Amino acid sequence: MKKILAGLFVAGALFSFSACSEFLDMTPTDRVSDKTIWETTEAAEYNVNYLYSYLIDIVNGQSGLGLTESLTDMLKYGSYNYNSHCYIPSEMAYGGTVITSGYVDVYMGFWGTMYTAIRKTNQAIFSLKNYGQMSNEDKLRLEGELRFLRANMYFDLLKRYKDIIIYDEDMTAYTKNKAVSKESEGWDFVQSDLKFAAENLPAKAEAKGRIDKGMAYAFTTRAMLYAKRYDAVIAAANEVEKLGYKLEGNFEDAVKQPINNGNDEAILQYTFSYADGVTHSLDFYYTPAGDYTLIGQESAGGGYGTPTQEMVESFELATGGFPDWSQWHTAEGTTVTPPYADLEPRFHATVLYNGAPWKGRKIEPYINDLDGWATWRVEREPKGKTTTGYYLKKLVDEKNTALTGSEMPITIMRYAEVLLNKAEACYHAEDAAGANAAIKAIRSRVGLPYTDKAGENLWAAIRQERKVELAFEGFRFWDLVRHGKAVEVHNAMSDPSSPRYDKYWQSRRPLTEETILMPIPQEALENNPSLVQNPGY
Repeated sequence: MKKILAGLFVAGALFSFSACSEFLDMTPTDRVSDKTIWETTEAAEYNVNYLYSYLIDIVNGQSGLGLTESLTDMLKYGSYNYNSHCYIPSEMAYGGTVITSGYVDVYMGFWGTMYTAIRKTNQAIFSLKNYGQMSNEDKLRLEGELRFLRANMYFDLLKRYKDIIIYDEDMTAYTKNKAVSKESEGWDFVQSDLKFAAENLPAKAEAKGRIDKGMAYAFTTRAMLYAKRYDAVIAAANEVEKLGYKLEGNFEDAVKQPINNGNDEAILQYTFSYADGVTHSLDFYYTPAGDYTLIGQESAGGGYGTPTQEMVESFELATGGFPDWSQWHTAEGTTVTPPYADLEPRFHATVLYNGAPWKGRKIEPYINDLDGWATWRVEREPKGKTTTGYYLKKLVDEKNTALTGSEMPITIMRYAEVLLNKAEACYHAEDAAGANAAIKAIRSRVGLPYTDKAGENLWAAIRQERKVELAFEGFRFWDLVRHGKAVEVHNAMSDPSSPRYDKYWQSRRPLTEETILMPIPQEALENNPSLVQNPGY
């Protein structure tokens, strides 16, 4: 069982899709037929609930190695053991002969998983249309939910592979050698599904925790940004605003506050519950060592991934502008305390640093102190120690004292992202006023000043706000790819002559534009002769 979306408890059930003979109209006594489970609203909703689980699977499946931020300048995984959240993300980043198409597909591919999900969703739409006996309003609403789910699945495929195979609910169209469609046709399909969903789903107040209109419009702003259909992004963002979503006054609440507790910024959120035994493991991976020591579970977990100095220096002063970090980059070093206390609120909500308040104590990221320091590739396991001097705060729950799982919600979409999507779309649509207004709203929430900008200065401001506002929410890697900056940022960190060089990346493989796309799995290539492997593999 899982808690899903706006706090609705949904029990997922896998029903048997059994086929009935065309000449015998009989009801099986040992199983439930397609006809039975799709006839009534209640039964159909229960079946759709099972497919809801793919929303969190898509979030968790962005990579099999941990957070995709570990492939950028934001995050380092600290240990050297050969498994996820350890050596593999580092290996994926700096490469070597092991980076084959099969290896990348295992840890970054999603082809097989998503096509399985798409087939199940298409089967559900087919069954709903053919067997549903509920009101037309309920039937359209349920189809809207399913098409929203399908749009999510195809979006994830498109951003990884570009040219993909498109299947709809016509189950007779499933063939072994179906060719890929053009990328633009894929985006047409996603846009059509989201348009149908937005037109047929209820608003949040009437949805009672199920997929709603706001989610469809919000996801349209994300998907159409990738599709470079900027007018569609702006129009959908305006619809989200009309539905009453707004920025939370406290930045930390925007991500961590459950919708059920009054989070007006969260649009799509996956919730968890200790009482129901439904939790996640982010606290286990990212909390400091001292959290375990203080409850008698020394070295139980924590410290696997820690924010980089590059990320810390991306935050502005609370009064605006950036501090001069040069004295902390000298070979001689300095005993001067870095300007952590002077940085803006999003820094304090995102990163734990030396002396930061945490669970009634202070963070101590030193050798032989409560949290500790680990040298990457020297100490094989972090055991809660940091390899950067920092810990990740944004995704972990300060109220969690047992560390046996976390019930803090995972926010998949929030209004701040919609505003940032709109800002980017307005910039490309040559609407500087619209872009500036959206950026100003984002910065005003945390008390940062802003002066309207134009041209490259405006574009730089938009990218900066996306990096800081959405840090560790799964956007950075894909934004760098989208903006054509992935190669530049990746290779700068592995170039000793670059001011952004970090010895952690000293063996990092050069990245090329060809290896940005994910490889199609070998099994798919062997089973479908019409497929051609993406370049670079």
